[in-house]
Amino acid sequence: MLFCGINPGLYSGAVGHHFARPGNRFWPALHRSGFTPRVVSPFEEDELLDYGCGVTNIVERSTASADELSEAELIAGGRRLARKVRRYRPAVVAILGLGAYRTAFGRRKARLGRQPERLGDSVLWVLPSPSGLNANYQASEFAKMFRQVRQAAQKVSRSR
Repeated sequence: MLFCGINPGLYSGAVGHHFARPGNRFWPALHRSGFTPRVVSPFEEDELLDYGCGVTNIVERSTASADELSEAELIAGGRRLARKVRRYRPAVVAILGLGAYRTAFGRRKARLGRQPERLGDSVLWVLPSPSGLNANYQASEFAKMFRQVRQAAQKVSRSR
């Protein structure tokens, strides 16, 4: 299972860990959905490998807001992500950010959830960004969507 954020925020970039800003809902959602037995700290992100998960970003450049990224950066990041997925072959990839996914992969009408296309050989999901700047979703909604991805990943892993 590979989780892919849009890009590091300024705080995450400064401390060098994914989804590190206090208030980011990524780590609690992982726990509440059953990926991890407890809320893992961003500073313990390497433990995700023990649970069969990895984390990366579409774009590596830190910004205060993902809106600061150019279309060209997102498209180049999408290509980089596709190469990474072909190399590491996760069963499932979950991109955390609908607008970024649409731009990076040219899927202007994509919706949240499982995508009809794959990324390499990986099943592809798109979820909302867990950033505190995204106030459209509550913690319980994130946990529910992450749980759906976890269940799908378990099915895909069993069939591999």
